[in-house]
Amino acid sequence: MMLRLDTRRIQPLVRTPAIERNGEISPDGRWLAYQSDESGQSEIYVRPFPAVDSGRWQISTTGGTRPLWSRNGRELFYLSPMDSSLMNVAVEPGPTWAAGAPAKLLERPVPYMATYAGRTYDVSAGGQRFLMPDYVTPPNSNAGPTSLVVVQNWFEELRRLVPAN
Repeated sequence: MMLRLDTRRIQPLVRTPAIERNGEISPDGRWLAYQSDESGQSEIYVRPFPAVDSGRWQISTTGGTRPLWSRNGRELFYLSPMDSSLMNVAVEPGPTWAAGAPAKLLERPVPYMATYAGRTYDVSAGGQRFLMPDYVTPPNSNAGPTSLVVVQNWFEELRRLVPAN
């Protein structure tokens, strides 16, 4: 779906019988990366944006979920559903789609969370670091977290810890 800011209307982008999710627009605004199960398993696809019906390219080759563009638009990242490894694809920015083959960037960096459909990682502005969850609970365990810390009124706490003068 897309929210048009000029009209405040929501409009569908990709309409197929498959489940599409986790759409990400490239930094230059030309490309939409998303995951779809149209092949029978989740894969990563790219389409031109906003004219999504004018082309479609499959990016992942053995499954893929949760796409993410690098800040400069020269890489597209996604998770391998086989082992949760972080994959990357080199992208040549421009008016026509040009990309390399997928390659494994990090081995099993993110615990597989089949029940959560959204992206749970991000890349730094320089593209050299990733922010990812780190879970102590084994992936096959049904045990949840043992505690949760909630900080209320954190602006006041920040002012107390870092005085203005």
